[in-house]
Amino acid sequence: MITVNNLSLQYGGTPLFSRVDLRFTTGNCYGVIGANGSGKSTFLKILAGELEPSSGSVEIKQKTRMSVLKQDQNMYDTHTVIETVIMGNIRLYECGREKDAIYSKEDFSDADGIRAAELEEEYAELGGWEAESNASQLLQGLGIKTAYHEHLMVDMEPRQKVKVLLAQALFGTPDIILLDEPTNNLDVNSVVWLEDFLLDYEGTVIVVSHDRYFLNTVCTHIVDIDYAKIKMYVGNYDFWYDASQLMQRLTKEQNKKREDKIGELEEFIRRFSANKSKSRQATSRRKMLEKLTLDDIPASSRRYPWVGFKMDREPGKDRLFVTEVSKTIDGVKVLDNISFIMGKDDKIAFIGQNEIAITTMFKILAGELEPDEGSVKWGVSTTQAYFPKDNSEYFNECDLDLMDWMRQFSEDKRESYLRTFLGRMLFSGDDVYKPVKVLSGGEKVRCMLSKMMLSGANILLFDQPTNHLDLESIAALNNGMDDFKGNIIFTTHDHQLIQTVAGRIIEFIDGGKIIDRTMTYDEYIEMKRAQEAAN
Repeated sequence: MITVNNLSLQYGGTPLFSRVDLRFTTGNCYGVIGANGSGKSTFLKILAGELEPSSGSVEIKQKTRMSVLKQDQNMYDTHTVIETVIMGNIRLYECGREKDAIYSKEDFSDADGIRAAELEEEYAELGGWEAESNASQLLQGLGIKTAYHEHLMVDMEPRQKVKVLLAQALFGTPDIILLDEPTNNLDVNSVVWLEDFLLDYEGTVIVVSHDRYFLNTVCTHIVDIDYAKIKMYVGNYDFWYDASQLMQRLTKEQNKKREDKIGELEEFIRRFSANKSKSRQATSRRKMLEKLTLDDIPASSRRYPWVGFKMDREPGKDRLFVTEVSKTIDGVKVLDNISFIMGKDDKIAFIGQNEIAITTMFKILAGELEPDEGSVKWGVSTTQAYFPKDNSEYFNECDLDLMDWMRQFSEDKRESYLRTFLGRMLFSGDDVYKPVKVLSGGEKVRCMLSKMMLSGANILLFDQPTNHLDLESIAALNNGMDDFKGNIIFTTHDHQLIQTVAGRIIEFIDGGKIIDRTMTYDEYIEMKRAQEAAN
C-alpha cells in the first residue's frame, strides 16, 4: 500500500500539483493520465523516492519491495541480459554475488563459512535458486529467445533492451510495480503477454501510458492529473473518458433540471458497470462501480482538438492496385513481390515489427520512392493525402509562422477562416503567429493533420500519426478516422485505433512478405495466437 499525504510540487514557484491525498491498495492497477507536461512521470518519480516533493509525504509499509521500469537503456551495458533481469531484485543479486565471491576464495576461513551459510539461507528465502528460471520465463514471454540470455546488454538492439528492462521491473514478485510507458516499442504479442501478466499480478501496479486499449484492459482505477490536482476514479480509461464527456455536456445544459442530470448519470453508471472487458476483473470492477456517487464523476478541464476529414469528391470503382512491388534498402530487400488491391470500403492497417518495410511501402504509395520492381496504380478519380512518419522537412527549414504555414494549404486565405480552423486544433490567440520551426512534436502533428483535412482527399495515408500525441488528441484522431467515408491506409502502435478503424489487416513479415486478412485487429491477434498454439 502507498499513502500520499498532502503532497505538493512546485517548479519555479508554479505549482505542478498541490494538496494531493491518495491511497494505492494491493490488488489494483492504477492508470495515471494527464495532458503532456502535467507531471505524470514526475509523480511516478516522487512515488519511487527519486524526487522530493515540495511538501507532504509518501508513506510505504516497511519491507515493501517496489520495482520501477528503468528509462536508461544503456545503464546495464556491462551486464548480461539474464543478470540485468535478476537485478530487478537487487538484494537477491547482491546476495548471490557475495556468496559466489566467498566460494571463489582460495583461503576459505571459518568466518567465510559462517557468512556463506547466512547468505545461503537468505538467498533461498529470496528465491535465488529459481531466479534464472523465472527471469528466463519473463524474457521468453516478452519475445527474447534463450539464445540471447547470456549476451551483454551492450550488444542488444534498442527494442530488445526495452523488453529486458521491462522483465527486470516484473522480476521477483515485487509488492509494487511502477511503469512509465511500458508498451512503447513493444510488438503486439509482447503487449498481450504484459496485459495477461498484470491481470494475474496480485500486487499494486501504477502505470503511465498513452495506450488506451492497454489502460482499458488492465486498469481498475484512473488517476487523473488536472487543474493542478491529482484525483482518483474507479474504472478504466473508457469509463473515465465517457463519464468526463457526459459530465461536461450536462454541466453546460443549464436549463435541465438536476433530477434529469442525476437520472442520466445513474443510468450511465449502471450501464457501464455491467460492461466487462476481462472476466477476471469483471466482478470486482462491477462492485466498485456500483458504489460510485455523482461526486465521483470527473469534470475535466482538458481540451480536445476537432479532427474531421471530408472528401471533395467520391472516388470511382478503382482505388489502388499494388502489383509485385519489390524494394531494397541499404542492401536489404524489405519488400519482396508485394501485391494487393484496395476495395471500395477498405480501411487497411499495416502492422508488423519491420517498420522500415512499412514506411518504405508508404513512401512508394505516396510517390516519394520508386519501387525497384512492380507498380503502384491509383484510380483516376482518387486523390491522396499523406502523413509521413518524419515530418521534419515541413518545419525545420521553414521561416513561416503558423498562420502563413496553414494559408499555403488552404483555398480560403482569410485570417478569420484560418483562425477558426486553427482554434479547432487548439491554436488560439497569439499562438497562430508562432514560428512553425519551434512547435512541439504534438503541435507539429496537429498541423500535419490540419493540412490533410484541408486537402479534401478521398484516400488518406497515415504512417504513425499518434506519435507525440496526448490521449485527447489520439481520441479525436480516432473519431475522425472512424467517421471518414473514404479509404484509409495507416499504421500505428495504438491498439484501439487499429481495432476501431481497420477492417483489413496487412502484416509485414520477415523476408519482405505480407499476410493479408479481411478481419478486425482483435480477430487477427486471436488467429495468430491460435496458429502459434497449434504449432
